[in-house]
Amino acid sequence: MAKNLVIVESPAKAKTIKKYLGKDFDVLPSFGHIRDLSTKNLGVDVENNYKPNYVIEPEKKKIIKQLKEAAQQAQTVWLATDEDREGEAIAWHLADVLKLNEQNAKRIVFHEITKNAIKKAIENPRWIDYNLVNAQQARRILDRLVGFELSELLWKKVKNKLSAGRVQSVAVRLIVEREEEIRNFKPESWFKISAIFEFESDEKKYQLKADSNEKFKTEKQAKDVLQSMINANFSVSDVTSKPTKKSPPAPFTTSTLQQEASRKFGFPVSKTMQIAQKLYEEGKITYMRTDSTTLANEAIEMFKNFIIENYGAKYSKPRQYKTKIKRAQEAHEAIRPTTTQRVVSQNKDEQKLYELIFNRTLASQMADAIFDKTTVTVQMDNNPLKLTATTQVLKFDGFLKIYKYKDLDEEEQQQQILPPIKKGQKLQLIEAYAIQKFSNHPPRYNEASLVRKLEELGIGRPSTYAPTISTIQQRGYIIKRTIPGKERQIKKITLKDNQIIEENITEKYGYEKNKLVPTDMGIVVTDFLKKYFPNIIDYNFTANVEEDFDKIAAGKINWTKVIDEFYKKFHPLVEQTTQQATKERRERLLGKDPDTGRNVYAKIAKYGPVIQLGDTGDNEPLKFASIPKYLHIDEITLEQALDLLNKDPNGILLGTTDDGTPVYKRWTKYGPVIQFGKYEKNGPKPHFINLPRNININSVTLEQALKLKQLPKKITEYNGKDVVIGIGKYGPYVLYDDKFYSIPQKINILDITPEQAIKIIEDHKKKLEKNTVKTFKNNPELKIIKNRKGKYQILYKNKFYNIPDDTDIDKLTEQQALDIVNKQAKKK
Repeated sequence: MAKNLVIVESPAKAKTIKKYLGKDFDVLPSFGHIRDLSTKNLGVDVENNYKPNYVIEPEKKKIIKQLKEAAQQAQTVWLATDEDREGEAIAWHLADVLKLNEQNAKRIVFHEITKNAIKKAIENPRWIDYNLVNAQQARRILDRLVGFELSELLWKKVKNKLSAGRVQSVAVRLIVEREEEIRNFKPESWFKISAIFEFESDEKKYQLKADSNEKFKTEKQAKDVLQSMINANFSVSDVTSKPTKKSPPAPFTTSTLQQEASRKFGFPVSKTMQIAQKLYEEGKITYMRTDSTTLANEAIEMFKNFIIENYGAKYSKPRQYKTKIKRAQEAHEAIRPTTTQRVVSQNKDEQKLYELIFNRTLASQMADAIFDKTTVTVQMDNNPLKLTATTQVLKFDGFLKIYKYKDLDEEEQQQQILPPIKKGQKLQLIEAYAIQKFSNHPPRYNEASLVRKLEELGIGRPSTYAPTISTIQQRGYIIKRTIPGKERQIKKITLKDNQIIEENITEKYGYEKNKLVPTDMGIVVTDFLKKYFPNIIDYNFTANVEEDFDKIAAGKINWTKVIDEFYKKFHPLVEQTTQQATKERRERLLGKDPDTGRNVYAKIAKYGPVIQLGDTGDNEPLKFASIPKYLHIDEITLEQALDLLNKDPNGILLGTTDDGTPVYKRWTKYGPVIQFGKYEKNGPKPHFINLPRNININSVTLEQALKLKQLPKKITEYNGKDVVIGIGKYGPYVLYDDKFYSIPQKINILDITPEQAIKIIEDHKKKLEKNTVKTFKNNPELKIIKNRKGKYQILYKNKFYNIPDDTDIDKLTEQQALDIVNKQAKKK
């Protein structure tokens, strides 16, 4: 047995550390926490100064036995768990259970798992920081007290098997209140005026597009301005140019990494953290739970040398970032690579996230990007209205050489290349137009923007964001969904050839992808907590508790005092609410059933949201129908409710086809459908079409239903082969050359053009080519590709076949690949 035993949390971390230590060291994992609060009687003795009752998890008994045996044989035990409060608490639990002390054990921490960092940690050991342990204990105990007592109350007053949490309930409140804002939002309309001019310079003709910064509230105001442009003289009143610069963003914190990975790759927060955890444990990046943007001096020097060597001295600008969050732990570092190695993984997602971290860190140490910003102002001779055209010309790319981010990308897309133009230049008006604009409701949260909001409010810590968002989804308080866009008519007024033309054009708006939306149960629980426990889900209160935890970690206050001050106010309120609060009911009267005259309600019942026909005390029994998840109590209509109650098992009649077949719309438990034909005893079965998400069942028309009935249909040809569109089990598709391609939700299948269908095919082919890692000369239809999960597959005649994990792709022959195809094809 080795003289030294190093204990870490995970096998992956143990494997990496083992590489850097000699034969005198053995490295074993604890697999996270080895014990937790008991689930009996709160797990906290509130009468004995909130003493926690910790119990060993049953599945951890075997691990503890192994660690005890190894610790008894080692001269020194090194507790090398993570450097945050959670890691400190794990180290304390290990020391307590394994009977370790400062004579036979040491505590070491490091920001990165590299040879130098581990060597430095071993040279500078310490003992357990009980302030950090107490801060973690305080959080765990407070969350247990709140969660246990509130959940029990919710069972009694709202619905069985509900739960609440200190941070999770605040996160749900944010989403619920944003949905309320959206429902109460009343869009305001205005008009924006733009004009296209022509002028001559150096015997060449150029065009210039300019816009008014002024908003015109009414159609008449906009029309009057266009009217004044008839026969008006236009000239350039000013041309200004000035250099501007754009500085690089700071290195990643936990929050900003989650946001950027979501924006660029569509990663859920939990996925980003899983990948980052693996990269950290393999020694590729520094610790991934941090709110600091600072970098170690040796890291700044390392990247400075790398930039000068690869890009030149003019691209180097070493800088240290000051963390803006007031509660940030400056002792921690930002998330950065541990080396200047660019490729670290064969797994596609791991490599993508690593490159993102690498490029962001590198960019933070590079020079500013320099632009020449030019603004041209156009003026009329008979109206004070000014129109402006602006452009930015990139003079020096600086950090943009390797890293672009959202706001800058948008700026670049909006720019036009200005022609050679000078002050006093006379302009000829070609066309002017006023387009009606509408204000937009606040955007719904996605996972990344929710993290940003929680961070702004000071709620939670880097380690809590991912589990918080996962928990509130698992509990059914929120769901992730795509909001289909809507259409509206907007006014466009055009001035051309001294004539004013008015027209209505169709605008699509409101499409939102992968947004967090509250369920009816999430709304009910939030309303209940706001009514009876406003402090618990108050944003400032929750943030102040986080500050108290920080003070405990700094040794400034006693952790039991924080718990005591909270619990002495909280517990009596729970008892009072238990006695006084009535059963929480959320219901909405939708109207009356036209056949029976009985009331129809949408409400929360014992087992979830339902439609109820009738009132208690009626002569007839009540009738119920479950409300599907995609319908909200606040949005459901009487028409939908009656259909869910199966008043007519066929649904709602839209009309008939030319041959007299009835056409219905129905709400099924699997989603909205169009039904052709009527249920009749011993008759033919009706034909169903799943309604695409971007067609609203409330407003679907017979005309749209009949168009859907015509699918699948050929809409064009491409390279001599038919291009067909249709709707299948998984939604709208394009079919080409026996291969199905999904149609994005932002495209309505009823409006899809041949050009859009071909672009979907081409985009997929480009993506496939990018992911192709091996081809065979004698058989061009046979390819080896790497899918989005990083797994290798064979693509043959537009079908995919899995490759065994132990296969050497480089040595895989054409015949071996065909053998795999034939073997799997036979099984199918």
